[in-house]
Amino acid sequence: MTSPIELLPDSPENRELEENVHPPNWVNPEPAPCYNLVVIGGGTAGLISAAGAAGLGGKVALIERHLMGGDCLNVGCVPSKGVVSASRAVHHARNSAKFGVVDGSGLRFDFDTAMERMRRLRADISHHDSARRFRDELGIDVFIGQGSFSGSDTVEVAGKTLRFKKASVCTGACAAAPPIPGLEEAGYLTNETLFSLIELPPRMAVIGAGPIGCEMAQSFARFGSSVSLIEMGPHILGREDGDAAEILHRAFIREGIDLQLGVKIIEVETSGSDKILHLERDGKRIDVTVDAILVGVGRAPNLSGLGLEKAGIKFDKTGVAVNDYLQTSNPNVYAAGDICFPFKFTHTADALARILIANALFMGRQKVSALTIPWCTYTDPEIAHVGMYEGDAKEKGIGFTTLTVPLSDVDRAVLDGESEGFARVHLRKGTDKILGATIVARHAGEMINEFSLAITNGLGISAIGKTIHPYPTQAEVIKRLADAYNRTRLTPFVKNLLSGWLEWQRG
Repeated sequence: MTSPIELLPDSPENRELEENVHPPNWVNPEPAPCYNLVVIGGGTAGLISAAGAAGLGGKVALIERHLMGGDCLNVGCVPSKGVVSASRAVHHARNSAKFGVVDGSGLRFDFDTAMERMRRLRADISHHDSARRFRDELGIDVFIGQGSFSGSDTVEVAGKTLRFKKASVCTGACAAAPPIPGLEEAGYLTNETLFSLIELPPRMAVIGAGPIGCEMAQSFARFGSSVSLIEMGPHILGREDGDAAEILHRAFIREGIDLQLGVKIIEVETSGSDKILHLERDGKRIDVTVDAILVGVGRAPNLSGLGLEKAGIKFDKTGVAVNDYLQTSNPNVYAAGDICFPFKFTHTADALARILIANALFMGRQKVSALTIPWCTYTDPEIAHVGMYEGDAKEKGIGFTTLTVPLSDVDRAVLDGESEGFARVHLRKGTDKILGATIVARHAGEMINEFSLAITNGLGISAIGKTIHPYPTQAEVIKRLADAYNRTRLTPFVKNLLSGWLEWQRG
């Protein structure tokens, strides 16, 4: 029997969540003589690995020491997008006058209601990842506890030994904090604690202007917090297309976010309930006083307690080392997800798990390097990307042509009042081969898939140009890019030939 964990706040929704993802009275099963696959870690990669292997007839054990569903369900994608959705709703309501919406009573926002909704929806979704579903519906032996290798083909959990033919390390990663003097003493939030808030911080500092930092800075600013976004680099979203990041930069300024870019955090001082961040830029000191600090600057792999050395599995501070087939230095042990991959997204964990099943259980030779990986930052507007950036092509010495269509040229975007953004594609020079694409739009994450599909299947932008797109939609901007490419093919020589042909037909 396992001990209950603490999910905050203590609410009906979180009690339901706990019952699903870490049942207080769970009894681990007696191990089978041998498993086709033992999976350590019940996040996205682990759940997909276990479910897929069991669905194909394998005898599978799944081990989770904390919460089934991992970061994505409990402290990542699911709660964060619940918060993003609430912040968009209040922002739309406050900025609807141009559509004729008049609020004579005055708009009021209730933070507690928004967070309760997020917790309720998270609990509803958690049934898909529940321990009971994986045991009762999928036939998987679910063990709650710390899994640790005890040999090259055995894992210990809660005093029981599990023998395996193959094993999968899918323990993910956790939030990391920079070594800033005074930060630990002042106290800070990460994605692992942010969604337990029951009161809106009047003033909030967000350290790190990457995807997590930008999403939560904008959301809490829309809720009504006075937000300072602090970044050592000169730009927000420093890895993204510069023009895309600039659009979001302007949006943040309009929405009242205090951008502190290109700064060094000297220390954090505590004065009563105030947390004072002492910053420095170009030799000048800047003080930012807040009630709460959110740290969103990176992830550290979950390696502790795994006993990797006993199984001959190589690892370092970046995670478990794997080859292109996700195989570790122990040929019978594989890894997938954040524990071994630099692109720490739920959808990449899912994709890697599918490769792992094929390679570990069915002698497959699927390669991670063959994957086409899109990603999206869920700010407003969203920024989505797939493939190469301009800098990547230059670094590899690939000649390219860049085409850009602004959303202001797309009727539906104009009518929706969402015309700040663009679609951009990089093509191999002289061809229609798509090297990479970026979209900045209200729902860019829904729109990038057309480019992902094309790149994955070797389709050029001409194929998109031949595809009829419904009018009016914002996704029409992608067809406009294809039209722009076709216009580049109409050289003066070709135009003269066509004109001559048409003139001859008239005669």
